[in-house]
Order: sequence, then structure tokens, then C-alpha cells
Amino acid sequence: MLKSVTEKRPKQVIDHILEHGYITQEDLQEKYGYTHGPRAAKDVRDKGIPLETFRVKSSNGRSIGAYRFGDFSKVRNGVLGGRKVFSKEFKKELLDISGEKCNICHTCYEERYLQIDHRVPYEVSGDEKDFNDTKKYMLVCGTCNRQKSWSCEHCENWNNEKDPDVCKTCYWGSPEKYKHIALREMRRVNLVFERDEIELYKKLKKGAEKDSYPIDEYIKNILRSK
Repeated sequence: MLKSVTEKRPKQVIDHILEHGYITQEDLQEKYGYTHGPRAAKDVRDKGIPLETFRVKSSNGRSIGAYRFGDFSKVRNGVLGGRKVFSKEFKKELLDISGEKCNICHTCYEERYLQIDHRVPYEVSGDEKDFNDTKKYMLVCGTCNRQKSWSCEHCENWNNEKDPDVCKTCYWGSPEKYKHIALREMRRVNLVFERDEIELYKKLKKGAEKDSYPIDEYIKNILRSK
């Protein structure tokens, strides 16, 4: 199964782990030139190969992420083949539904910067039988996709239970209507200030600095006073 992977990035990760037992984010950046370790690890997971994340010390003593093979006996049928490739037509369908913006942070991007994301993580459900059902996918920016990956990797459901219904009620799977964020009782608001709204942001930032609050806590204080 490991030998069947030929794409450069996941193959380098696999070969390194086979030789050394694990690979660190420092290895990925300095030896292979990958500045975002989770993306490289995700490429391996997308092939159906289980990886687990843990922490190690870097060469300068910082705590950094590292990856090693997970328990292969826990791999479920239907996930081993790797992901299917989405067509340009399918992406256009999603663009027609939500426009050229990220479904999580609502920031507008050019089409090439938006990625097709499984609402229920691929690692939980694999490819859906009705692969072309646009309701099961959304467009997200790279930043939100990385945030989602990190949050999901540390979720009990993602690691153990793998219940798709739990993911469907999570912020990362249904930001329009959700009950939890990776099983934590939380709510989240993404605020983006553009063009003529920049002055409003500057006003908020100035008020936050005056009161010695982070800007997000300053906004909460304004709402509490209403």
C-alpha cells in the first residue's frame, strides 16, 4: 500500500517515516521545502494511510508537530483508495451556489484560491456514494482549510468514533448552522473588514488599544453593554 504512492510530496513523507520512524514539521520545511507540514501530512492521509500527530522538540528547543504512522487495523473499507478528483464543472457548480468566497470566513477570493472541501471530513466518511451531490461539499480558502484540518485532527470523533452525524452538526461541517466546534461547546464569528469598512476597523482597533483589550474582546465588551 505504501509503495503504491508515487506522487512526490506524500511519497517523501512516507519514505522519511519508513526510514526514521516519524517526520517533523522542521524536517518538512528544511529537508523538503514544505512550509506547511499539515498539508503534506494531509496528502498522505488522503491516500487512506493513517498518520497520527504528536509533539517533539525542534533543534532550537521549540515544541513542534511531528507525524508517524497510525494503527493500520483501524483503517475502514472504502477509504484506502484515496480521494477522487473533482472536475472543473463540479467546482463551477459550487461557485454558482456560494459565489467566489470562502464558506467559512466569507472572504472573497479568486476562484483559483478556493478549495473544494468535504463538509464531513474524508477521513471520517470517505468519498460519498453520491459523489456529485453539491450539498456535501463547500468552497473554502486555504487558511480556513488548514484551521479545519488542525481542529479535526484533535477531535475525539475524528480520531475514534468517526460518526458522520457528529461532523454534520459541527461548525467545520456546517458553518451556517451548527451545535459545536470539534465537540466543544463554542460559537464563532468571522469578521472581515473590506474597502470602506476599513475605517470602522481602525476605530475599533483604536478603542481596543485605549482600553488595553485585544480587539475581539473589545467587540464582546461592546455587545455586553448593549
